[in-house]
Amino acid sequence: MNIFDFAMNMEKEGEKFYRELAQKSSDKGLEAIFNLLADDEVKHYETFQKMKNEEVTEIAGTRILQNAKSIFTRIKEESLQVNPDINQVDLYKKAQEVEKENEDFYRQKAEEIGDEKHKKILLEIADEERRHYHLLQNIIEFVSRPQQWIEAAEFYHLEEY
Repeated sequence: MNIFDFAMNMEKEGEKFYRELAQKSSDKGLEAIFNLLADDEVKHYETFQKMKNEEVTEIAGTRILQNAKSIFTRIKEESLQVNPDINQVDLYKKAQEVEKENEDFYRQKAEEIGDEKHKKILLEIADEERRHYHLLQNIIEFVSRPQQWIEAAEFYHLEEY
């Protein structure tokens, strides 16, 4: 299996995982965020597919952090309470681990690949995986201690990484 097939498989599994988390979520805001993460995995899959087929490509931009900020703002404004289920938190932590592993994998492959254009794309996807990792960290903090998280200095948590 070449790097692109392997990466496409990882992204397909990531999409499936986030769609399952979205379905299991009792909160519509978190459901929306997990669907956004799944959509980003689809974009990554399509990018790798184009790279495999040697089509001229670049990575499609994401607005996941901006969208997540608006969702967290809505939750705050509507004073919604999120029920932290420890099993859900464990799933979020597992997703976070996978995002970190994916980031590391893409950075490693970027160093190994000879094509500069592909290297650049791999590094951009690695950066997106890092943003996903940090977004998941915010979700973990949010569901673990919602009042404290919301009252903190207006979402400084969701910086652009």
